[in-house]
Amino acid sequence: MMNGEGEAPGRGASPVVRFDVNERGRDFVVGDIHGMFAHLRALLGSLAFDAGADRLFSVGDLIDRGPASHEALQWLDYPWFFAVRGNHEQFVLDSDDPEQLDVWLRYNGGEWWITLPEDERARFRARVGAMPLAMEVDTASGLVGIVHADIPPIVTWDEFVLKLERGDRDATFYAMWSRNRIQGSYASSSVYGRVQRVYCGHTPTRDVLDLANVYYIDTGAVYAQDGYADARLTVVEIHPGEHRVHDIDTNVSV
Repeated sequence: MMNGEGEAPGRGASPVVRFDVNERGRDFVVGDIHGMFAHLRALLGSLAFDAGADRLFSVGDLIDRGPASHEALQWLDYPWFFAVRGNHEQFVLDSDDPEQLDVWLRYNGGEWWITLPEDERARFRARVGAMPLAMEVDTASGLVGIVHADIPPIVTWDEFVLKLERGDRDATFYAMWSRNRIQGSYASSSVYGRVQRVYCGHTPTRDVLDLANVYYIDTGAVYAQDGYADARLTVVEIHPGEHRVHDIDTNVSV
């Protein structure tokens, strides 16, 4: 288990990474960043984020579409920042396949990738390959789960993370790609098991959306570039506060 001081022995070595309660400071989770790191810095500044005591968890999709995808490596090196792998990080791992690379470059904001020198691409692949598919964070209000996209129906959180640890393909797909829950493909109910609530990104929503105890916090930060007037980057305090939403308007320069 990782402790509340931000130490990370064996960081990212498992598909599921677990964190002890933070005894020194606050914990936050941020929605899809997509290269909007300047706004993330500004938002953390407004929250008086303390890098010596606080921790920031991410639902993934640090890269693509936004202006500063290359900064993701720097953030992944911060000892207080932890991220699950999103589908856009998976594009990095799949980029050796020419067909997948073409899809990424044409339709998914990966143009920045071809500007990187090969040694930096190798660093990206290594870091992304070490990112877990899910995280568990112990908090004052109970265990919080973090995954990029979705959790399969019917299974408990405990069954889900066990499937991820065993390399189950369906569970892995759900973790990075599924929109079934948020699109209403099945009747949504709480995710049961040890987890008290779950945070996801992947599907942009106008406001933070909760489906039972599953919260979607990608509020379309990067789409300010496309003229989306309500584009915001959202950060939620999950400890010691149970669920306190903070955001920043990404249409405003910082």
